[in-house]
Amino acid sequence: MNYRVIKEDDLFLVTDPLGSIKEGNEEGFGLFTKDTRFLSRFEVTVENLDMILLSSHAAENYISTIRLTNKEKYIGEEIGVWRESIEMERKRFIAEGVLYETVTFRNRNAYPVELEVAIRVDADFKDMFEVRGYRQGQGGTLHPVVTDRNSIRFSYSGSDRLERATVVRFDPAPKTISGKEAFYSLTVSPFGTEILELSVVPEINGHAPQPKDRGEAIHCLQQSYQQWDNECTQIETDNDTFNSLVNRSLKDIRVLLTDVGFGRFPVAGLPIYSVPFGRDSLIAALQLFSFNPEIARGTLKTMAAYQGTRVDPWRDEQPGKIMHEIRYGELANSGVIPFTPYYGTIDATPLFLVLAAEYYHWTGDEEFIRQLLPNIEQALDWIDSFGDRDSDGYVEYLQEADKGFANQGWKDSVDSVVHKNGSLAQPPIALAEVQGYVYDAKIRLAVLFERLGRPDKATELRESAARLKSNFARDFWMEEEGYVAIALDHEKKQVESVTSNPGHCLWSGLLTEEQARKVADRLLEPDMFSGWGIRTMSTESTGYNPVSYHNGSVWPHDNSICVLGLARYGFHDHANRVIEGLITASRHFEYDRLPELFCGYPKEEGYPIPYPVACSPQAWAAGTPLVFIRVMLGMEPDVPSGIVRLSPSLPRGIHRMTVRNMRVGGGTLDLLVQQTDDGQTTLKVVSNSTGLQVVAG
Repeated sequence: MNYRVIKEDDLFLVTDPLGSIKEGNEEGFGLFTKDTRFLSRFEVTVENLDMILLSSHAAENYISTIRLTNKEKYIGEEIGVWRESIEMERKRFIAEGVLYETVTFRNRNAYPVELEVAIRVDADFKDMFEVRGYRQGQGGTLHPVVTDRNSIRFSYSGSDRLERATVVRFDPAPKTISGKEAFYSLTVSPFGTEILELSVVPEINGHAPQPKDRGEAIHCLQQSYQQWDNECTQIETDNDTFNSLVNRSLKDIRVLLTDVGFGRFPVAGLPIYSVPFGRDSLIAALQLFSFNPEIARGTLKTMAAYQGTRVDPWRDEQPGKIMHEIRYGELANSGVIPFTPYYGTIDATPLFLVLAAEYYHWTGDEEFIRQLLPNIEQALDWIDSFGDRDSDGYVEYLQEADKGFANQGWKDSVDSVVHKNGSLAQPPIALAEVQGYVYDAKIRLAVLFERLGRPDKATELRESAARLKSNFARDFWMEEEGYVAIALDHEKKQVESVTSNPGHCLWSGLLTEEQARKVADRLLEPDMFSGWGIRTMSTESTGYNPVSYHNGSVWPHDNSICVLGLARYGFHDHANRVIEGLITASRHFEYDRLPELFCGYPKEEGYPIPYPVACSPQAWAAGTPLVFIRVMLGMEPDVPSGIVRLSPSLPRGIHRMTVRNMRVGGGTLDLLVQQTDDGQTTLKVVSNSTGLQVVAG
């Protein structure tokens, strides 16, 4: 999907590279908020000239610039307008719920040029699920278009009893407005300029933002981005590719931040998943600790606010369970789909606990953790009750919602959990990585409960975790492969595919030292490591396909978790090889951005091949390079104990790294890491206002 996207808060625009949304588009383009398409057509054309694209970019995420120029125009046998002498620039940005666009025409000729300009707009108010191809359509009513001298208003009464409208305003007023079209007759003076300005305002139940002065709006937007930069850790290395990758990641995270009333958190990705998303938001917040730990707080509060409270099979909800995804459109509001929110995820609940424990260790914010304690205990209760359906000590999933997901781990494709013989595993399914998340959560939270004066709870968690680790080593280990099975199926049989999932078990500390060595080595073998990154599935497994969504592709976030795991067990050379592969891969993608995923073809074939419909930007892909910084530093804070542990290791191609304004506890760290010619890595603490002891080595 070739598109341009800009976003701010809950409003985002997706267009083709020319900046247009054409009539009858089937690509999912539009202006969206609250899971509704408020603009389904948006074209600016010069009726008496043929225009061609010069450039199109949205590198800043919140502002997009498209430049076009003309082909020559003949009047009879004479050239009336020389080619490339008229420029049309479309510049748009989003601020405080309003889309602003400025269309500028520049005449490079020494004579005036007449331009007939048409602006065509429409709004179909389709639900995001319908835009994505969901078969059950709207049940509401589209009303007749209302126009005046400088605006077009579209409106819709939804089956969910919400009134939605879109108002498009033009300045100056068009020559004529006819239905959904506005027409201008412009005379552009020699070497002169003509400017048209538009604003698009979505309205729900009469509530609509008010457009501001454009200069003021863009200034406030730019200031907010500068404030984000100031909040975050600053990194500089002697590797320009890596510097560019980190800067891109921070910009992408910023545009994906949203606040639904509980603090900022990252939505999953654009253009499809600009909503609270349990697993993705939690993992992205975990990736962000070394750059902005405050995002974890907003993420935890948001997830806690929507924590399950009852047994509701329609939504796969149970008490204590953390949601998968929430939607705000007509289909959700009217009960056609169960996303209000939907809870069909097996990993969000233990990941919520891991994030809470990590937040405590990174910030020492005991007051907040005490406020969150009821949610933590409810999540722990869910793991040991509803999560463990047959009381065998493993957390399994089984779809109950008719319109939910069959597979409920991060690899949620229908074919992602497949036996060696090619048959699909049948639920209830216990995924390997989920057991790791549970183990890690219990071990980390045992420390927390002990410090909160609850030693009995700490002992209970440690004993439960120890049993899980012992049983896992017995039940998930494939002796023939020397590797961990992706899952146990409904008969407790191993699902024998070789996948990246056990790399998550490294991150969790669930594996024995011997198992960890074998898993680490296998992850870097040619069947798993493409040269660009670790594949989701081995080339030797039955289900492998380099273009499969989950069975052979490379997911940067998946690699980031594997890298954390490799570093946890001390396999720094392994971790650095993965980091090096992904840094190199980033050069081949637009804006030096790691996409959600890319195809699993080997590096020897030339360059990484994009996956056709990957989200970009995407939160946990953007978070991946930020994880690399933590791994390079070997950083493990324990603020409640007054310690920050650092054990740096730099990959090839990076010999010097400067770290400034890294927030830990109540202060910041400035660090300098260097690699000498003989391969030795040195660490210098330049500044330490945390009050914590830095322990190196």
